[in-house]
Amino acid sequence: MRMPARVLFSLGIILSAHQARAGDWTLTLGAQGVSAPVFEGAKAREFRFSPMIAIGRQGKEQRFSSRNDSPSIALIETGAVRAGVAGRLIRGRDAGTSSDLAGLSDVKFGGELGGFVDVYPTESIRVRGEVRQGIRSHDGLVADIAADGFADLAPDLRLSGGPRARYATSGYSQAYYGVNASEAAASGLSQYDPDGGWQSVGVGTALTWSATDKLETSAFAEYKRLVGPAGDSSLVRERGSANQLLLGVSATYKFGVSLN
Repeated sequence: MRMPARVLFSLGIILSAHQARAGDWTLTLGAQGVSAPVFEGAKAREFRFSPMIAIGRQGKEQRFSSRNDSPSIALIETGAVRAGVAGRLIRGRDAGTSSDLAGLSDVKFGGELGGFVDVYPTESIRVRGEVRQGIRSHDGLVADIAADGFADLAPDLRLSGGPRARYATSGYSQAYYGVNASEAAASGLSQYDPDGGWQSVGVGTALTWSATDKLETSAFAEYKRLVGPAGDSSLVRERGSANQLLLGVSATYKFGVSLN
């Protein structure tokens, strides 16, 4: 069983001492276990355990969040709209990840940095868009769009879910799905030169139980279909699957942090 320690950090914003008041920030620690494809586009599955770490600024009201959200911090909050910076770390991918990747160029450990916008058309629906630039892992631009409806089945039990989609430029497609001539010769895969475009469409759902105002557990499921330059890749067609299913559980605990 392979258990990579992928840690997701929220982006830090440096504040002067007079701006950082006690209780302005929360530190969230936790862990998640997921059953997922070995790599994006793979047919084989594995169980992965990941610690979860995030630092966020407390707001006046609790906002909906999804496990798909990149760690982020809001710089603008105006009622139904929030916007700010977002980023994530990306684990590497190589032949050690799966024998299906033998002969292909490695995807290096790196990250993506950009921004997000949340829009709440109603009190029970959130639409989120993120645009992030790849750093080191790839040189493409990635845009994620998701809409979630959420309803409280009980005071401490919430059901949420909705559609998701990803668009990316050729720099991303080439890193994850491209197969050049030398890679084709080394791997046995057909040569493939992808452009940018829609990468995936899907749907996700989560059931979240707030045991206390600080302790939260969740069970979640995500399905997506690889399309466009991702779905047409020889890596996916000849060795993997365009159907990607993720199942998991998580638990987190929030701490108040004083920066005084």
